[in-house]
Amino acid sequence: MNLSVYRIALKSIISKEIIRFTRIWVQTLVPPAITMSLYFVIFGNLIGSRIGEMGGYSYMEFIVPGLIMMSVITNSYSNVASSFFSCKFQRNIEELLVAPVPNYIIIAGFVGGGVARGLLVGLIVSLVSLFFVPLQLHNVLVIALTVFLTSVLFALGGLINAIYADTFDDISIIPTFVLTPLTYLGGVFYSLTLLGDFWQALSKVNPIVYMVNAFRYGFLGISDVSLLTSYSMISAFIVGLYLWALYLIKTGYGLRS
Repeated sequence: MNLSVYRIALKSIISKEIIRFTRIWVQTLVPPAITMSLYFVIFGNLIGSRIGEMGGYSYMEFIVPGLIMMSVITNSYSNVASSFFSCKFQRNIEELLVAPVPNYIIIAGFVGGGVARGLLVGLIVSLVSLFFVPLQLHNVLVIALTVFLTSVLFALGGLINAIYADTFDDISIIPTFVLTPLTYLGGVFYSLTLLGDFWQALSKVNPIVYMVNAFRYGFLGISDVSLLTSYSMISAFIVGLYLWALYLIKTGYGLRS
């Protein structure tokens, strides 16, 4: 099979994923905007006015990049987790597995759909944030690269979650007990410099710290960790999760009955 046919297969999977979440946009795109608006009001306006500045910027300006990143992470992950598990549950994933389509195309297709939703939700939340604070753009390239790599990473995570899940309830276990705590402890609402040495070192085990700080640097030009370290960590996680997902699909773990 030539490359043009592979491109058609990839485009078909990504198109299906995009159509899937845009068809139910009231459930997939509107809730993140409402949720983040509440964060802006409660943490930005009400609590932020009492906290004052952080890192030389108002508290609202400080948390906006983290809140945008939080919405991107959540939606990239949940889109692939729910979509891939639905395909597995309905048994139509078997059609892809027996088709002459490489496993990496299947992974890229589902991840592409998750990235599309993550980026779209991130854009919507960014537009909503303009009603509360003017956004500064320190480095657009850093913003674009960070949000893209983060979307890819968590879309891969959602895919792996879906492969291991046996029921729809299993889809919510990782987001509830792993993803949410890591996100809230990832420097979205505070600077690592406020923590003691031990807690700073412990926080740097959290991969979301690197994504949030790289993204914040793109907007404000400040970061608790270097960009090189951030991108090295993000890239390492992407490679690790991709190889993991590729192995699971290749062996048919949880996919073949």
